[in-house]
Amino acid sequence: MTDYADVLWDAIEKSGLSYDRERISAALDFAQKAHEGQFRKSGEPYISHPINVAAILVSYDCDTSSVVAALLHDTIEDTPASAEEIKKLFGEDVLQLVDGVTKLDKISFSSKEEQQIENLRKMLLAMANDIRVILIKLADRLHNMRTMDSQTPEKRLEKALETIEVYAPLAHRLGIQSLKSELEDTALKYLDPIGYAEIVEDLDLFYENNAVFDEINTLITQKLSEAGIKATVYGRIKHIYSIYRKMFTQNKEFNEIYDLYAFRIIVDKVSDCYNALGYMHDTFRAIPGRLKDYIATPKPNMYQSLHTTVTYKGYFFEIQIRTFDMHRTAELGIAAHWKYKAGVFSTAEIDSKLEWVRNLLEVQSNVSDPDDFIKTFKIDLFSDQVFVSTPKGDIITLPAESNTIDFAYAIHSAVGNRMIGAKINGRIAEISTPLQNGDVVEILTSQNSQGPSRDWLKIAKTNEAKSKIRSWFKKEKREENIKNGHDDLERELRRLNITFNNISREELYAPALKRYKLENIDEFYAMIGYGGIALSKILPKIKDEYTRLQKQKETVKPQAPLKERKAVNGVIVEDLDDCLVRLAGCCVPLPGDDIVGFVTRGFGVSVHKSDCPNVKKADPERIVSVRWAGTSNGYFAACLEITAISRIDLILDITSVLTSMRVVVHSMTTKTMTDGCTKINIVIDVHGLDHLQTIAKKLEKIQDVINIKRSVQR
Repeated sequence: MTDYADVLWDAIEKSGLSYDRERISAALDFAQKAHEGQFRKSGEPYISHPINVAAILVSYDCDTSSVVAALLHDTIEDTPASAEEIKKLFGEDVLQLVDGVTKLDKISFSSKEEQQIENLRKMLLAMANDIRVILIKLADRLHNMRTMDSQTPEKRLEKALETIEVYAPLAHRLGIQSLKSELEDTALKYLDPIGYAEIVEDLDLFYENNAVFDEINTLITQKLSEAGIKATVYGRIKHIYSIYRKMFTQNKEFNEIYDLYAFRIIVDKVSDCYNALGYMHDTFRAIPGRLKDYIATPKPNMYQSLHTTVTYKGYFFEIQIRTFDMHRTAELGIAAHWKYKAGVFSTAEIDSKLEWVRNLLEVQSNVSDPDDFIKTFKIDLFSDQVFVSTPKGDIITLPAESNTIDFAYAIHSAVGNRMIGAKINGRIAEISTPLQNGDVVEILTSQNSQGPSRDWLKIAKTNEAKSKIRSWFKKEKREENIKNGHDDLERELRRLNITFNNISREELYAPALKRYKLENIDEFYAMIGYGGIALSKILPKIKDEYTRLQKQKETVKPQAPLKERKAVNGVIVEDLDDCLVRLAGCCVPLPGDDIVGFVTRGFGVSVHKSDCPNVKKADPERIVSVRWAGTSNGYFAACLEITAISRIDLILDITSVLTSMRVVVHSMTTKTMTDGCTKINIVIDVHGLDHLQTIAKKLEKIQDVINIKRSVQR
C-alpha cells in the first residue's frame, strides 16, 4: 500500500495545512485491512480508490474528518466493517459522513427510478446537515471517472450520463469550478468520444498558433504595472465540454468560437478590480453589452468577478478580474470557507450558503413521481439566473424566465398566496411577464384574496412556486380537490372506454396508490385535484392495468369444489389417505420435479426428488407413489446459490430483479470468497420449478453473475 499512500501524504505535504496525521494513518490501516483481497476492475488493489478520493479532498483543503471519512467511505457497504467499529475508532462525526456517502443497500423499491430518487433525496438531506458529504461524493465520482476505462461500455455510458446530469451541476452550484470542469470533460469523453477527440485535436492546433495571446498577456501586465496596480495575470483556454456545448447549442464550428481564450487578472483589493477594468477598456476595444459585474451581484454559488469581452487584432477574448479571495472562492467554491482551529471543522460561516440545498430539498419532498422528480431536480441545478429586486433594494435571485408569481413565492409563501397583482419598475404588469435583470418588482397583496388560482401552476416557472401553490390547495381545498380529482379522472376514463362492470376502482387504482404511497382512493383523487399527480402520467398505466385485469377475469373459470384430501403441500399420496405429508428438506422438491414418497416412522410420508441420494439408500418397501396435485397457486420455498464477482451494488441489483418480479425473499446470506467472488444463498417463494427457472434466468443476466444453481436450504 505504500506507493498508493504516497499519493495522499504528498497531497497533505503540498497543502501546507496541519492535518491530524495520526488519525489519517489509523484510517489508512483500517481501510487497508477491510479491503484486503478486493480489487478494482483495472486490477489495482481496491484501497487505491479511497486513497485517491482522500487526496482529492486534500487538494480542496477539506478537514481531517473529511479525509478520514473518504478513506472509510466504502467500508460499511463493501466490507465486514461495521458502523459501531467506525464510531468507536474514529468518532460520531466520521460515522455520519460515511453514512451520508454510503449508498442505500437495504432497499425494497419497485424500480430503478425510485432507487435513484431515494439516493438523491438522501444525498440532499445529508448535504443540508453537513456539506462535506457531497464533497466526498464528488471526489468519489471524480476518481471513478478518471479510471472509467476499465469499465464496460454500458457502465461508462451510464456513469457519464449521471455525472453530467447530477454531479457536475452540483459541483457548479457549490462553486467548485475546476471539479465541475473535469467531471464534464471526462463524462463527454464517454458520451461523445468522436466529438471529444475532434475538440482535443483542434485545441492542440490552437495551442501551436497562439503567439498573439502571449502578446496580449504581456500588454496587460505592462499596462497594469504602469498604472501601479499589483496583479497576477495568466491566460486559460475554455474547457472541452464548454466548447462542445457552445458548438452544439449554437451550431458552430470550432473556428467560429471567438472566446476560446480568456485572461484572469488577480489583484489585492476590490477597488483595484474596477480600476483594472478601466485600464483594460482603454487598452482594448470592449464589446457592448458583454460587461458582467458579479462582484456587486454575486452568483448563488458565491462566485464573484468582473467579466468583460474585448477584441484585439481581430481576436475576441474575455477578461476576468477578481481579488485573491474571490479567486480562491471561484476555484474551491464552498470549500474555500473551511476554517481550521486546532483541527476542528466549523460550519458556522457556510450555513447561510446552503440555503439553496434546503429549498431544493423542501421542493422535492412534495414530488413523488420519479420522472417529475428527476426533471425538477435538473431544472433546479441547471437554471440560469436573473437578478431582480424588491422596492427596498433586496436582491432576489430566480431562474431565467421567472415571472412575478415566482418572485412573490420566493419572498414568502404568504405573499404569494395573497397576491392580487404586481408592478414591474413602477408599472402594473401581467403576472406572467418574464422578469429581466435589474427589474424592481412590487407585489400587490390583499387580506381578502381567495388564494392562488389553479392556472398559476401553468404560469409559474420555478419548482418552489409550484410546490407552494400545490401545498396551499392540498391544505385549504381538500374536499374541492377530491371532487375535482374524481371528476377529472372519471371523465378521462370514460374517454378511454374504461368501465367498472366487473372490475372495482379499488382493484384498478391499487398500483397507483402503492406507487404514490397513498392510503385510500380519496387521497388519490385529492392529489390529482391539487396537481400533485398529472393525469397524463397515470392514464397510460391505468389503461394497462385495466387491460391486465380484464384478461385475468376472462381466464378465470369457475372451478368445481375440490374434494377434501388429507394430503398437504400440494402432494397426493396414491392409495393412502388421512396421512401427514411433508416436503423433504434434503432436496427441497418443487412442483414440476419427479417425486417419490418415503413412509417415515411416526412422521407420515416424506416427499423427495426422485434422484435424491437419500431415497436411493432407503428401504424399497417404504417407497410409495406420490404425485403433485395438478397446477398449484400456492407457494413453495426454494433456494438458489448465486456466484458472482464481488462489487458495489451487487445485492442491490439482485433485490431489484426479485422485487420487479414480485418475488418474496425469506432470507439472504452472503459469503466472500478468497478469489474475489461472493456466494449468495437466497430462500424465496415460487409456484414451482418453471417459476424458479424463470427467476434464475433473470438473475443470470445481472452483470458479474458467474453461476446460479439450485441448492438446499441452510
